[in-house]
Amino acid sequence: MTEQLIIALAVLFVAAGLLSLVANQFGLSPIPFYILAGLLVGRFEFVTPGEVLTLAQWGIAFLVFVFGIRLDFSNVQSVLRDAEVAASIQLLTVGPVAFAIGYAFGDLFGFEEPLRNALYFSAAVVLSSSLVGGQVLRREIQDNLVHGRLASSIHFFDDLVAIAVLLVITADAFTADAITSQLGYGVLFLAVGLLFYRHGFPILVRLADGDGELVLVGSISILVAFLAAAEYVGLSIVVGAFAAGIAIREDGTNALDVRNGIDSIADFFGAIFFVTIGALVSVPSPEVAIMAAVLAGLVFILNPLVHTLAFVYEGYDARTAFLASSSLNQVSEFSLIIAIQALLLGTIADALFEAIILAAVVTMALTPAARRWKDRVFQVVISRLLGGQRSRKVDERSEVDADLDDHVIILGYGRQGRRLVERLEAVDRSYVVIENDPILWDDLRANCRNYVLGDAMSEYPWKKAGVDRASLVVSTVDQREISETILALEADADLLLRSASTDEAEVLLDAGATYVTVTNVVAGKELVEIVEAIFDGGTPPSALKAEHLKTLEAIERDGFDTRYSRY
Repeated sequence: MTEQLIIALAVLFVAAGLLSLVANQFGLSPIPFYILAGLLVGRFEFVTPGEVLTLAQWGIAFLVFVFGIRLDFSNVQSVLRDAEVAASIQLLTVGPVAFAIGYAFGDLFGFEEPLRNALYFSAAVVLSSSLVGGQVLRREIQDNLVHGRLASSIHFFDDLVAIAVLLVITADAFTADAITSQLGYGVLFLAVGLLFYRHGFPILVRLADGDGELVLVGSISILVAFLAAAEYVGLSIVVGAFAAGIAIREDGTNALDVRNGIDSIADFFGAIFFVTIGALVSVPSPEVAIMAAVLAGLVFILNPLVHTLAFVYEGYDARTAFLASSSLNQVSEFSLIIAIQALLLGTIADALFEAIILAAVVTMALTPAARRWKDRVFQVVISRLLGGQRSRKVDERSEVDADLDDHVIILGYGRQGRRLVERLEAVDRSYVVIENDPILWDDLRANCRNYVLGDAMSEYPWKKAGVDRASLVVSTVDQREISETILALEADADLLLRSASTDEAEVLLDAGATYVTVTNVVAGKELVEIVEAIFDGGTPPSALKAEHLKTLEAIERDGFDTRYSRY
């Protein structure tokens, strides 16, 4: 690393650190502030474009590695086919439109290779960012909600398409043999990554003998090996980083150590990525501004619209379709690495490169803000256009007795939901479970008499569950928006809700809830009762421990573990 590069890196991080403190103070996403830091630092002459491009490539490579690690094949498998169909529809409809517009720009502004530049333009339009989309959807993905899984699957599909494009443009020559060779190497790297995922990484975990730090060091070593191999055969380091990420599992007993270590490093490289992208932005010429505006419009408006319609066509309700699509509205980091590689190869027009960078900055900066307005946009626009449509997916994945009456509706089939089902089965009381995690569909079919797989924020799953005939609704979810949706239902049933705070519980009770369970209060009450039992001498600590172990064993035996969604 040169002295100039070290100075540039130091200046970039000082600026990013100062502005991220501002973002943290106001509870805002740091992404726009990182980009702003890059915009400011990029104006200094000692931060040269060469150093910035180098930092950007390494930042993108490591973040792609992190995305590969976080990708859970079991999670996306349940919706992968639907995501593939939606992504293919978007690719086949938006791709030709973007290519035609890109070619028209090339002809209008006199690009030397209009066809190749049109390909770069269309790639920037059709691909979405797994980095930004994954960050804004982090909670939905962690809670295993359907729209989070759909978006993650789209990101995975887009990344595979982007790798194919990247392999093509980095071929030594634009010939069939050279392109075939590059694609073959790419497939080989991904195959080795999958093979190591299935067999190699479990061996690494066993050899580490429970030492999470050794597993983390081994994971970084795998990344370095894949990067070195990619450099050796002439592939982009991003391809090697993606294959390395796939090779590493984020599950098992060492998951926490690996996740914490990787997340800490990912924050470092994430800041590098966003700051360097901001530093690459220059004062746009009229032609750059025009191309960037059109590109950003296609990405920010047309892509989500097509994805939403595609998901509705696949049978998903309008809200799930819209929420999945609303995170697919930014220029992909893979589009940026494609543009950077093309710039280094001299095959992209400078004006188009600047337009792609500018559009990426605009769409990435706007995405966190747009997510804050997602519910408002859905209510004002999407629900009026598509809200009245039935969801075929809900019908296909549900089983409800049409004659149900005076029944209980249980929202969520996690630990509490399962216990409620067992109790209702024991007393022979009719019930319907509403769950939004497709991974649990098999469990619902095996263990529940009546169930609905759908989004509780949408109207149709409640109608399917017969809420107008139910006598009791029990929510196991402590999300405020879910509770407010339940309170707004047109039903005479008693409502038992869940809340994370006493203040929120009081608001829900005033709004019409019959009873609100406050998670922290219940846990605190249980803790006080345990302490009192020990001090009173009524329960010996050894007996308390034995009883606790028996309870934990029952939980483990019945499958009540952390893999089940909160809803």
